Amino acid sequence: MGLTDQEYDLILKLLGREPTMTELGMISVMWSEHCGYKYSRPILSYFSEYKKAMEGDGHENAGMINIGNNIGVVMKVESHNHPSAVEPHQGAATGVGGIIRDIFTMGARPIACLNSLRFGPIRDGEADEEVVSFSKHIFEGVVDGISRYGNCVGVPTIAGEVAFHRRYAGNPLVNAMCVGMVDLDEVASAGADGPGNPVIYLGSATGKDGIHGATFASDALNEDSESQRPNVQIGDPFAEKIVIEATLEALKTGAVQSIQDMGAAGLTCSTTEMAGKGNVGMDVDLDKVPMREDDMTAYELMLSESQERMLAIAHKGREQEIIDIFHKWGTQAEVIGYLNDTGMVTISRHGKVEADFPAKLLTDECPTYVVEPVEPQNCIDARTFSLDTVEQTDPQDSLFKLLSCPTLASKRWVYQQYDQQVQTQTTLLPGQGDAAVLAPRGTRKGVALKIDGSGLWTMQDPYAGGCLAVIEAARNVACTGAKPVGVTDGLNFGDPRDPGVYFQFERAVRGIADAAEALGAPVISGNVSFYNQSELGEVLPTPLIGMMGLLEDANKRIGMALPENACKIGLVKLPVEAGSQLGLGASTYLTEVHKREEGAPIRPNLRAEKDLCHWLADSVNDELLLCAHDVSEGGTVFALAEMCIAGDSGCEVDLSGALSELGSRIDAVAFGEIPGHVVVGFESDSEQALRDKLPNGLTLTVIGDSAPDSGQVKATFNGQTLVDSQTSDLKDAYESAIPGCMD
Repeated sequence: MGLTDQEYDLILKLLGREPTMTELGMISVMWSEHCGYKYSRPILSYFSEYKKAMEGDGHENAGMINIGNNIGVVMKVESHNHPSAVEPHQGAATGVGGIIRDIFTMGARPIACLNSLRFGPIRDGEADEEVVSFSKHIFEGVVDGISRYGNCVGVPTIAGEVAFHRRYAGNPLVNAMCVGMVDLDEVASAGADGPGNPVIYLGSATGKDGIHGATFASDALNEDSESQRPNVQIGDPFAEKIVIEATLEALKTGAVQSIQDMGAAGLTCSTTEMAGKGNVGMDVDLDKVPMREDDMTAYELMLSESQERMLAIAHKGREQEIIDIFHKWGTQAEVIGYLNDTGMVTISRHGKVEADFPAKLLTDECPTYVVEPVEPQNCIDARTFSLDTVEQTDPQDSLFKLLSCPTLASKRWVYQQYDQQVQTQTTLLPGQGDAAVLAPRGTRKGVALKIDGSGLWTMQDPYAGGCLAVIEAARNVACTGAKPVGVTDGLNFGDPRDPGVYFQFERAVRGIADAAEALGAPVISGNVSFYNQSELGEVLPTPLIGMMGLLEDANKRIGMALPENACKIGLVKLPVEAGSQLGLGASTYLTEVHKREEGAPIRPNLRAEKDLCHWLADSVNDELLLCAHDVSEGGTVFALAEMCIAGDSGCEVDLSGALSELGSRIDAVAFGEIPGHVVVGFESDSEQALRDKLPNGLTLTVIGDSAPDSGQVKATFNGQTLVDSQTSDLKDAYESAIPGCMD
């Protein structure tokens, strides 16, 4: 059950007696790391919004941002890592279903899904044949699960990211994000209130799938994990679609006092959390619960994580309105209990009380732990890494290697399987820009969305990795013309009891908190996933940032493709100290070309990054920029190549004046990953207006021109050729990398 002896002793002390089997099961899932945040809660207080929630009324199912005109945008990210490792299709599919429920249980209509995925190597020869084959199997199954669920449920999958590394071979990361919209005066709460109010079970029947799923997610994967396949839930996207529509219709009536989905820990989580949040108790008769098998025990019914289920509290006397709506939609709705004023949750089955304890014992009494952090040796070594040991390579050959690297290559193989335009609000599609953009009906504003993060940067410098995840995602939405306004995070780490892992987690969270505060884009929701490790070791520490940006006019959004007509190309920079590693430390160039995972990323200039994001958004709103693409993994020449590929264009640029501070290291000029650099395209008569808008410290250097008719990408530095290649050849390498592996 995942409980320690000390935790069991605490249960005995709090209860004053031995727990029943059902009680013990309920406590064990609520006190798991997945639900109880035992090791993460003290560190998450670095987030001001999280701390405020913990000291106040507690969290809702997702966070919300007011965008004006009485409209709120709701968003959250959740992980489904362990289920996807043992059953990739259903693990990923139910991850999508679960995060969608977190959104519409707030009363918001889901309008977009995103995902961030990490897998082991898929290139032949990069690892043992068995490892590569398994990684391909997991990759294919996860993408299929996401596409089938999302496509069927009618929510577009509009953005995401995919990366590959040997450290994810035994434990893939599958993080799903969902975004919804709601009228601010119609937001639903999860806090139960009103003793005597009926408790209504809504949606699909309960089965024996997913029992102890939360506990499964709170332990490392091992050779026995395959036997835990029954811990994985089975999803039905068509049932979810029915529950979405029925729930939103029921909420419109005003008959629902509060509502929550049955996600991790199923009925246990929804009953105890709703009661605890509202400072009430709840009497539940499990005989009334719709079930797939009539021999289910109280233990099984309370711990099952069967999908597409909700729990609602109705205003007394209005329960039939809710029941009728759900029956009209062809799904189940049953009164299974009532609220009481004792604070006690009482669970009965076949007339026998199977559980009886204070709701807050499960929600508030879970112990927390703090580990003394110890900096891993690789982080110490990363700071002293010297480029003197790195031989410079032919930059054009290196560019082709980067374009063919699955982590950096086109993800068309993935996103072409997703319905990106259902609901007809997507105005910037995957592959067209640094972030996706929606043009929601009911407002002229645009919503830009991106999820991003780098495990390698975080492994080498956890604080920088946390900062950079936020800053990179912020720059991505800003390159479409949006100002960053809010963050949801997915924090994926190994065993928190390991002092080195705890150091990674603590420093990364502090980096996220500092960067989000500097940008004025608070962390409003999120998820922590620990124990991401197997016999192959723990995964790269991977904090993922779901960023939302807001455009004043969705019609003005821009992408990264160079336009059909010739334009000026410029490099915008902010002041940042490149140090002796010149952006090559922990870079994809160093990893992919030299097969060395050494050095540390450059830490961003947080104050100036906010100025950069706002300059980009204002310039797009004033229609001064034609395209924009930030320099990140792969460096400047890689970013230029992507812009040419996206626009089927060419360019001729000279980086001598823009990057002179990098000296004679042409590999740093071409592939250095220096934060705060953005490549922009603009008409020549817009140049002065762009310069006039630049905040102090930011510079704009014209580096050349696009060449739409040449089909040739040319870049030089101090008279030396960095790349001189046909765009079509670059595109072939970029587009064929992942299909070549998977075919």
